[in-house]
Amino acid sequence: MTAAAANLGGAAATPLAPRDVYVPPVLYPHAGTVWFVGQRHNVTWDNSNPPKQITNKIGRIMLRKGDLTTPVILADNFSILLGHIEVTVPWVEDGSDYQIVLFGDSGNFSPLFTISGS
Repeated sequence: MTAAAANLGGAAATPLAPRDVYVPPVLYPHAGTVWFVGQRHNVTWDNSNPPKQITNKIGRIMLRKGDLTTPVILADNFSILLGHIEVTVPWVEDGSDYQIVLFGDSGNFSPLFTISGS
């Protein structure tokens, strides 16, 4: 084990390129929005000012209800630089405490909105 540690001691660390965390705000759905089960909507976020070096450009959109992010994935594996992605409203219980969570570098929450029609 000492020999293995000695071998690691001479290895030079490769410097990482500086990267920025990209936190684009969700524009739609917004407060007052009502979605109905089965409808299709474009979740939209502001992509007008992305940094040059984004840590993670691959996006995922999940549904949040109340204080919990549900396991429902509405969209996955898209470029966070698109600014919008179409989703289908899933079959969930009616409620006015839903949010979209936009993942890429971080998780950005939309304002609260309503899903109806279950």
